[in-house]
Formats: sequence, C-alpha cells, structure tokens
Amino acid sequence: MLKRGSACIILTGQNDRLSMKAIQATELKAKLSAILGDVERGEIIAVQRHGRTIAKIMPFEEASERRSQAAEAIRAYKKSAAATGITVEDILSARDEGRR
Repeated sequence: MLKRGSACIILTGQNDRLSMKAIQATELKAKLSAILGDVERGEIIAVQRHGRTIAKIMPFEEASERRSQAAEAIRAYKKSAAATGITVEDILSARDEGRR
C-alpha cells in the first residue's frame, strides 16, 4: 500500500520499458517542474490518487509515434489478410461448421 506522497515503481512491458514511475497527485502538484523534466527525458509517469491510477504522463512524440506504429500494423495486417483470399463469409462458415 502506498503512503500519501510516496512513489513506487510499477513493472510493465509497455513500450519496451521495464518500469513506470508512479507518484501521488499531491507529489505531482509539489514537484511539477522536476517531473516534467523526467517526462522530457522519456520517462512515463503514472499519477495516482488514493492508490488508484488516474492519469499517465508521457512524452508527446512517443504517444504520436505509438499511434503511427499501431496504424501501420493494422494496415499491414489488412494487406496480409487480403493476400490469403479468405473472406469474412469463409471465417463465419468455418466457425459455424461444427454447430449444425
């Protein structure tokens, strides 16, 4: 359990990072300038209130880059699915085959 004003490390696999710093909202208010410096250096900060994460602060470029990567992954998946020649009807038919 976190005490008010304390910080901890939360392990995560997100964005190929091993850790994310978590801070209380009161600490964010008191140390905003220093925390923004950490974010500029690439750190992701989880802001908590009463032990519950309410926000995540991350570098702007990184968020934009993640959206671009996700969109590109979706486009690549659509191209690979189209190349197989399998239609939605084929998938639904295969799914329902054992139900009759």
